[in-house]
Amino acid sequence: MVGLIVSLVFEWSALAALTDTPGTGGRLRAGPEDFRVEEVPAYPLSGEGEHLFVHLEKTGHTTAHVLRELGAQLGVRDRDVGVAGLKDRHAVTTQWISLPGKFEERLPAFGMEGVRILETRRHGNKLGLGHLRGNRFVVRVRDAAGRADQAAVTLALLAARGVPNYFGPQRFGLHGLNAEEGLRVLRGESRLRDPRVRRFLTTSVQSLVFNRFLSLRLERGVFDRLLAGDMAKKHDTGGVFLVEDAAAESPRAERGEVSATGTLFGKKTKPLTLDAGELEREALATFGLTPEVFASRRGDRRLTRIFPEGAQVQPEEDGYTVAFTLPKGSFATSVLRELTKTDVDALESPGEDGEEDE
Repeated sequence: MVGLIVSLVFEWSALAALTDTPGTGGRLRAGPEDFRVEEVPAYPLSGEGEHLFVHLEKTGHTTAHVLRELGAQLGVRDRDVGVAGLKDRHAVTTQWISLPGKFEERLPAFGMEGVRILETRRHGNKLGLGHLRGNRFVVRVRDAAGRADQAAVTLALLAARGVPNYFGPQRFGLHGLNAEEGLRVLRGESRLRDPRVRRFLTTSVQSLVFNRFLSLRLERGVFDRLLAGDMAKKHDTGGVFLVEDAAAESPRAERGEVSATGTLFGKKTKPLTLDAGELEREALATFGLTPEVFASRRGDRRLTRIFPEGAQVQPEEDGYTVAFTLPKGSFATSVLRELTKTDVDALESPGEDGEEDE
């Protein structure tokens, strides 16, 4: 493995955008109420069973902080608490957690500033990580008066062509430190010993390579087309297939029926081949990496684009409010970056993010 070739500091300007419409500019997260996230469950709750599902609204706390306090007050063990995803503290967020049913009688005694219990329901199974369909975002953009129509034009383009499914800056930590340490882990140079921390940091490097691969597709004009060697995914069924004839399959991609995937490298995921493989190797080479260094990771595939649902823009006196739903694991900042054409949240401190659920 050769030395690092590019900076690991996250910058939206280093990643190609899809739209070339004028940006609205504006200011985000003036307060937690300006960024609202509502978890969209993967399935309806039965109303009966041995697990108690609790619908929480929280402001100013990470999910982990709330769960620690819940455990301390109720006496529930960490392993007995179920959660579908992690939500940011710099927002007003709602999500479900699950507890063993025996704690239902203790729940009224729980109290925490900034946290409300909205409802409880029973269900037969414990809630598991990733057991959600997505997240609904309602975001206020301030200092952008008179630009709601401008935002609506860009949002319509994104709804039609898809949103580049970049990992947002929250994945990489302040000033890219997560990816820097992750590279040291992969090179065998890190002094960190906690296996969970080491795995988390190497995911930043996986994300770094994926973002570069996706940016190259946009730069080369193949964002909503397919290349020979791509592993494409069907949006309706989730089925994945090898693209052998790119000319024959690309019309399906242009209609939004299928999209290319990028590789999150690991022992269970094979690198791409043919033309797509060349692009992937170029992305790896940017950071002096090869697929083999990710042998400690399981690996996965990630869609290169996602389609926002229920997208709408509401004019406000000082800007606008934008609302949309994204599938799990996707970042609202990828949408907001296209609308504002600014370095959205680039220097946010590391932590849980509400916009991803991995």
